[in-house]
Amino acid sequence: MDWLSSVSVTIPGLRVQPVVMPFGDPRSWTLVDRDSAVVEPVEGFLSHLHAVERSPNTVKAYAHDLRDWFEFLDQHGLGWSQVRLEDVGRFVAWLRLPMTGRASNVAALPTADAVCSEATANRKLSAISAFYEFHHRHGVDLGDLLVTWQRRKTHAGR
Repeated sequence: MDWLSSVSVTIPGLRVQPVVMPFGDPRSWTLVDRDSAVVEPVEGFLSHLHAVERSPNTVKAYAHDLRDWFEFLDQHGLGWSQVRLEDVGRFVAWLRLPMTGRASNVAALPTADAVCSEATANRKLSAISAFYEFHHRHGVDLGDLLVTWQRRKTHAGR
């Protein structure tokens, strides 16, 4: 699946788009760029979620979570298949910024209220983790990201 790791995403303008599926529940969601082109790595994952009969609400939430992730990656000049664990940590900090502070050319004041709660950030991390696990199972070379992430998740409960 070499096409998955070579997709370039055009941002800003990522948006979650409803789609009608030919099987199962007809409602589902995808992520498109400003030219209405499907963001392929995300589409493959969301299609999988639909195929294994995840709730349309779950698919929609994951689509929004991955939109935020891909926006963050673009702002920081990162390719989705070359990220490191440290980038995931920076993403969580970015989520806590007010929307105006998320733009790379705007500084947020320390007193600004966090936009994203801890529970929401954790749900987004779960979506991103599942996205990377899916692509790893489908042969995308993710370096040590997934191995490091899984090891951290295992030790977190101690």
